[in-house]
Amino acid sequence: MRVHFIAIGGSAMHNLAIALHQKGYQITGSDDEIFEPSGSRLKALGLLPPSEGWFPERIHSGLDAVILGMHAKADNPELLRAKELGIRIFSYPEYLYEQAKDKTRVVIGGSHGKTTITAMILHVLKAAGIDCDFMVGAQLEGFDVMVKLSEEADIMIFEGDEYLTSPIDLRPKFHLYRPDIALLSGVAWDHINVFPTFGNYVEQFREFIRLISSDGTLIFCDEDEVLQQICREDRADLHRFPYTTPNYRVDHGITHLITPEGTCTLRIFGKHNLMNMNGAKLVCNQLGVSDQRFHEAITSFTGASKRLELLANRDTYTLYKDFAHAPSKVKATIQAVKEQFPERTIIACLELHTYSSLSEGFLHHYSGSMKEADIAIVYFNHHAIQLKRLPEITADQIRAGFNLPTMEVFDDSEKLKVRLMELPKENVVYLMMSSGNFDGMKLND
Repeated sequence: MRVHFIAIGGSAMHNLAIALHQKGYQITGSDDEIFEPSGSRLKALGLLPPSEGWFPERIHSGLDAVILGMHAKADNPELLRAKELGIRIFSYPEYLYEQAKDKTRVVIGGSHGKTTITAMILHVLKAAGIDCDFMVGAQLEGFDVMVKLSEEADIMIFEGDEYLTSPIDLRPKFHLYRPDIALLSGVAWDHINVFPTFGNYVEQFREFIRLISSDGTLIFCDEDEVLQQICREDRADLHRFPYTTPNYRVDHGITHLITPEGTCTLRIFGKHNLMNMNGAKLVCNQLGVSDQRFHEAITSFTGASKRLELLANRDTYTLYKDFAHAPSKVKATIQAVKEQFPERTIIACLELHTYSSLSEGFLHHYSGSMKEADIAIVYFNHHAIQLKRLPEITADQIRAGFNLPTMEVFDDSEKLKVRLMELPKENVVYLMMSSGNFDGMKLND
């Protein structure tokens, strides 16, 4: 098979390219900008394009398929050439479905927790010796790639993103996977540039439920008010399994899970992580893993990259990085750290990076989300606002939205770094939250 990638440098796209290369496919690709680690990983396998840019001459009738990344535009010259030649064009999720259509498809959806739940499932299945293909949105410990495709595995685990599929296909990605086993972790309005009302956003999850295969399984968080409603609507043929937070206790900064088989010590912490774990357990049950085997395996799970990731642990302070950006996740992450370290000063720093978080009309959704932090800091970049073509926002608007007059607000990363360095470091936890990178700040300094 000869497959060409338009926008091969994306996080998801380059991993799919690597997975197909490992499967024996002949891979080519193009992109107008390739960042690390995509560039190095593609170069190591001989898949890095010789030059950046779009080259329609690379599209020829000998190709079996073209895969179109979200980064490309609808008028991309390579895309137009592929259409002219009548080559089959797939979006990233369409091609994943094509590879998995004869397998048992497990799709993990929800506004938050998707990567962590998927990572937990893969960790446990690996420990249990159950082979599966997968697509996950972060680099996981013990796994070389974020996408694995094979002929042998009978199961495929998808992290199901609700964002749009491609520039020429405006369906949410997770609508294309048609799960046999589906999990929904929660619904909290996001991507307001695509889903302008909360009702419109919720409808995407209703449609996801409609697309579960006949006699399929729906696992959902029963502590989420939206899911309590929509997961019990229609579809009499579905097998439903709600989950909640398990019994646990925290002793001296260590979380212990209380199970019928006894107590086990975990390397993760936080109510939301434990709730995610219960959802992952129900998925693994469906795939033949007992509760006892699940609990044995999950004790060695350390978390997914950038999800309460421990960056530094010194005598006087600890530093975590978390992907939190949505209001509910920011609140849950701060609460988790506060519960785990009740005697420490919590310094929470959030970067507003997404379209929603940088929109003045959305800021009020963050009200109260950082109130449990001892010191609350928000950083935003005016250039990011300009790139998203949004109206400017001010520090006063941010403080008002968060309903936290004492909040410190920065729009200069160097000034933010100076402030972080001058803060007390005795008995402190630093929590850096962002789906970006604080404009390249080295957080482990």
